[in-house]
Amino acid sequence: MKALRIHGGRIDIAATCYPGAPHPWLDLSTGINPCPWPADRAPSVDLQRLPSPAALRDLEAAAAAMFGASADRVVALPGSEIGLRALDSLELPSPVRFVTPSYSTHQDAIGGATPIVRDAIDTIRDGTLLLANPNNPDGALDMPDRLLRIARCGTWLVVDEAFADIAPEFSLIPGLDPNDRAIIFRSFGKFFGLAGVRLGFMIAQPAQAEAMRRRLGSWPVSALAVAYGTAAYRDTAWIAEARRSIVARAGRLDTLLGRHGLQSRGACPLFRLVESDDAPAMFERLSRSGILTRPFDHAPRWLRFGVPGDDAAFDRLDRALAGG
Repeated sequence: MKALRIHGGRIDIAATCYPGAPHPWLDLSTGINPCPWPADRAPSVDLQRLPSPAALRDLEAAAAAMFGASADRVVALPGSEIGLRALDSLELPSPVRFVTPSYSTHQDAIGGATPIVRDAIDTIRDGTLLLANPNNPDGALDMPDRLLRIARCGTWLVVDEAFADIAPEFSLIPGLDPNDRAIIFRSFGKFFGLAGVRLGFMIAQPAQAEAMRRRLGSWPVSALAVAYGTAAYRDTAWIAEARRSIVARAGRLDTLLGRHGLQSRGACPLFRLVESDDAPAMFERLSRSGILTRPFDHAPRWLRFGVPGDDAAFDRLDRALAGG
């Protein structure tokens, strides 16, 4: 059970804990888009060959175009978490602070980091600050201007933009000047719904980008990740429709939760957070119905809902919340 409170997506553990739950399980425990980019649009991949440097540069250029960055600042990673856990190698200045609540990875990313609440970040004038925007799990969202002011007042800013593809107007990347003290991480798997591809990116000043490239070596990501990522980032029609669809379904989820007396919060359309005294019992009730949501050890009154992908998923959640 503890594993279900540490990370989403553990249907295997949920099925063991609730053997009588109906199958198939409905996984609402993550913020991963349940309507993924169609993998059959990717070109065929020769898995007997290593990815070429040219193909890797092509991937980084495709991602850079979507992010609003120059390609020399974009580094492909085998998942953004790897980049976060490699921050120590970039020798960022102390003291290091991370905004809480947020990803548990942030606490572990840089040794000796201390927590700070989001409302207090404007007071920082030194060291390094790590935060997520949009934040997880509460969906808190800051305007880029606020974050840029912090980066331009003497602080190295590290921003985890894992969910920013759905709200590009809130990304820090397009507003960065060449000398701004900022490192940004982006995730491929959440918006494109293909978390198993294990692809992410770091956007940084050229010197830091080159340092990360040296650390990762010649083949940082797989040939499949290169092919999927390049094709998906260039599929502008799918990207536009996905953004529209996700926002529409988030609004539908808000309405559904409201019908059951639940007030949702958060500005990230891929998930909603509910705060209720009934959260533990609600998690149990939904799990027995084969619906996995995301509880939290540090906040027992919280329950996070990923956005359902289709009418059947919405109907199933509606019935389960009604006790049916």
